[in-house]
Amino acid sequence: MEWRMRAIRGATTVNENTVEAMKEAVTELLDEMEQRNQLHPTDMISVTFSITRDLNAIFPAAIARQRPYWDTVAMLDVQQMYVQGSLERCIRFLIHAYLPVSAPVHHIYLRHAANLRPDWGFAEPLQSSQSAIESKV
Repeated sequence: MEWRMRAIRGATTVNENTVEAMKEAVTELLDEMEQRNQLHPTDMISVTFSITRDLNAIFPAAIARQRPYWDTVAMLDVQQMYVQGSLERCIRFLIHAYLPVSAPVHHIYLRHAANLRPDWGFAEPLQSSQSAIESKV
């Protein structure tokens, strides 16, 4: 099987600028990304998180680093450029990872961020009780 470096995009929103709200949203977003793409963190090269200027309770990378196998992934947090009228309380990511060439890439846009890319949205999040990590370990 041939593998190639691919880019995966995603975003979500939070209702409030709290550690708890951000942890819940980032966890949901990353769970969905891993499951939809059948991606294990050991196949990731890097992750860049961007957050809007109204979020500063915690770094998304600090949340991700607590996940199994994510502690060796290179991660960076940056502030999203402000544009008047743009989506507020938004967390985005850009992941570079090795995936099979034949595998489709599923970009993940949840909550109000689904409006950013309706062409990439899913009707509902996966309700799998077993994550992609568990199935690959």
